[in-house]
Amino acid sequence: MSTLALKKRPPVRPARVLLHTFLVVTSLAWLAPLLWAVYAALRPYSETSNKGYVSWPDKLNFDNFTNAFEQSDMMHYFGNTLLIAVPAVLVTLLLSSMVAFYVSRFDFRLNIFLLLVFTAGNLLPQQVIITPLYRLYLLIDLPGITTSGKLYDSALGLVLIHVAFQSGFCAFVLSNYMRMLPHELTEAALVDGASVWRMYWQIVLPLCKPAMAALATLLSIWIYNDFFWAIVLISTGENMPITSALNNLSGQYFTDPNLVAAGALLTAIPTLIVYFVLQRQFVSGLTLGANKG
Repeated sequence: MSTLALKKRPPVRPARVLLHTFLVVTSLAWLAPLLWAVYAALRPYSETSNKGYVSWPDKLNFDNFTNAFEQSDMMHYFGNTLLIAVPAVLVTLLLSSMVAFYVSRFDFRLNIFLLLVFTAGNLLPQQVIITPLYRLYLLIDLPGITTSGKLYDSALGLVLIHVAFQSGFCAFVLSNYMRMLPHELTEAALVDGASVWRMYWQIVLPLCKPAMAALATLLSIWIYNDFFWAIVLISTGENMPITSALNNLSGQYFTDPNLVAAGALLTAIPTLIVYFVLQRQFVSGLTLGANKG
């Protein structure tokens, strides 16, 4: 039986060997910086400075992780980031799903134009609007609402800018997904006397859970890793998100790269948790419609 099985096994093609070799090399190329950061974070800087980075370690420990967590006051910045990311993701998904529902379920002359207006916001470079947006944030007074008394230097300001920039992409994705849903569902609900809000909230939105989960994963990672808007719209160090916590690990005259590597790995943990929790929904949301003709 074993001889017959070996005879029936198809021959290994050179193209398949080259494909697998390419995939392995590409994977190692992508993982090399991460593995190198882990290696550096586990080594004391004194050993690295004496023997160099390309050397066999004498001692590996988690001291750099403990020091990075304590010196950067990481829990405080984690809280700032949650205060920005969670509302931004929820509001973006809510508003973009409303726009997507309207443009995908109702026919009117400005249907496509409205969707293009939302999508065009993603094509505008963020650097173009720094100056007018900065001045606008300084002019808007919010006494008693934000600690700074203005929209500038507040978590609310970052939430609003993330919602503004991410809603276009989410509306585009959700509108395409909602167009795949049978129109008979909403037509039957309309005949039964359901309101527009009920069709959106109880019929269409529950069917969009895979797409919403995929977008929630992407939005969480994008907003969590944002550094540009935090630098532009936040001036107080205590109000900045987690991406700026690494700056606390840099000294005026000396910076420990091993300590910074440990801090960078710690800041990446929440995004990994979000991805692994929503991994199944994320993959299913990305592959929806792949088998449709």
